[in-house]
Amino acid sequence: MRVVATAGHVDHGKSSLVLALTGTDPDRFAEEKRRGLTIDLGFAHAALPSGSEISFIDVPGHVRFLRNMLAGVGGVDACLFVVAATEGWKPQSEEHLRILQLLGIRHGLVALTKTDVAGDELTELATLDVEDHVAGTFLEGASIVPVAAPSGIGLDRLRDELDALIARTPAALDRGRARLWVDRVFAAKGSGTVVTGTLTGGSLAVADAVVVGPGRRTARVRSIQSHGASCESIGPGHRVALNLSGVEHTELQRGDAVVPPDRWLHTPRFDARLSVLAALDHEVSRRGAHTVHLGSGEFPCRMRVLGAEAISPGEDGLVRIHLHLAVPLLPGDRFILRESGRGETIGGGEVLDVAPVTSASKARPDGTLERVVEERGWVDVDELELLTGTRRDATVGRWVTTETELQRTAGAVEARVTEAGPLGLDTAVLDERERAVLATLADVVVDGGRARPAAAHDPFADHPFLVALRGGGAEPPPITVDRAVVRELVRRGHAFERDGVLFATEAIEVARGAAARLLSIRPDGFTLAELRDELGVTRKFAVPLATELDQRGVTRRRGDLRIAGPRL
Repeated sequence: MRVVATAGHVDHGKSSLVLALTGTDPDRFAEEKRRGLTIDLGFAHAALPSGSEISFIDVPGHVRFLRNMLAGVGGVDACLFVVAATEGWKPQSEEHLRILQLLGIRHGLVALTKTDVAGDELTELATLDVEDHVAGTFLEGASIVPVAAPSGIGLDRLRDELDALIARTPAALDRGRARLWVDRVFAAKGSGTVVTGTLTGGSLAVADAVVVGPGRRTARVRSIQSHGASCESIGPGHRVALNLSGVEHTELQRGDAVVPPDRWLHTPRFDARLSVLAALDHEVSRRGAHTVHLGSGEFPCRMRVLGAEAISPGEDGLVRIHLHLAVPLLPGDRFILRESGRGETIGGGEVLDVAPVTSASKARPDGTLERVVEERGWVDVDELELLTGTRRDATVGRWVTTETELQRTAGAVEARVTEAGPLGLDTAVLDERERAVLATLADVVVDGGRARPAAAHDPFADHPFLVALRGGGAEPPPITVDRAVVRELVRRGHAFERDGVLFATEAIEVARGAAARLLSIRPDGFTLAELRDELGVTRKFAVPLATELDQRGVTRRRGDLRIAGPRL
């Protein structure tokens, strides 16, 4: 499926041509039929000779309805550009072509209408006129097909050319990030809220949760239709009608976007590259009242030129756009900028950064992932995907960062470890990123929540009190050092504490040996008194040692006896 928008000057026969090709009158409103003038968007579809299907979005040609035209051309794959042979190229023809060019549309063909009225000579002149005007644009070299919709002249050739156009127009990509810019909202009897639009970026399925509009109202997809046919799921590149539950149709409007939750960043500000139309008779600066057209929406905005005071006609420049509400955007999205006071199209361009963090005086966005990371220093991988649409493997932990920033952080962490001295650095004082970097440092060891240089001497390995404990064996001296020293001796595995008595680690091996000897002569078990006598200590030391043997699985208690444990 490809979605094709009509474009061209008012009364050049766009709607009549769509009707002739599809059998559907895209003019839906009584006023449109009465006046013979397309006011709002119209929709139709047809099967081509090859069997391929095509969706048409018929847009208004009159300058007063340009905002409706803009709402229809966002997200289309190609255009059917319509010029009447009786009138030739007109002002709105030029504006529509420039808008399509600015929106990044790269495929299309030209239908030269009303040729039965114009006659051969005028049709030939009109063809040359069109060729001159499309030179240097994406329509240069495109087929120009003479047609007369009422009589059917040229329609078969036009259908063949549309088939060829569809064949060379790339299919919409599924990036796993569905977005539907709403172009119609209504309440269907017995169904509730229905929104329509062109689905891009990903797929949607019945029962999917979505959020809608700048208020991010939660809703669920109750049903899906495309060209009147119901479906359980649908991919990008299709005209889609979604029946939504959980939201009233009065809460929604054209320009809202339907997206999956947590897959899009809604932003009120973005940096972009703006191409100013060469036909403009003045520079573009922050002065003036502006509106930006994104998707099917028209949004009042404030605009500031980056790195300069103004952008000259025919030139490109960088701008920062401030919206009054947040919309779901990605780098690469296209937009049109208009000046409200003058009622003119200024230009358009491409979104580069959807959440700029650098001040406007210093910002120089270029649309690359590397600049996004560089300007932020550290970016969570999930956040980076929201900012750029690209999934990148983490540099360290769950962050993406630059090599320079990684080395700077590693150096700072190593310095703090060194400054902490023999006790080491309490890792709790580091933030999450620093702890992730700490885990990568080959010259640092982390033990018991403290980090110290791998080559550092353990100052507690020959602590005087530890020497005394070892000398005491199963009958150690009373604790005469600060509790901080006791905790550190235990934490480092040099000692253990049980029932208020601190033993050197070696004491448990002494107790293990005594238990083994007793069990070799008393397999049915030994008493605490027998262990005390075997060790040659008082009950004060025998009880905590026996308890420690039980805790470590060396022995097991059975009544008043201790028998062999699994770890004897």
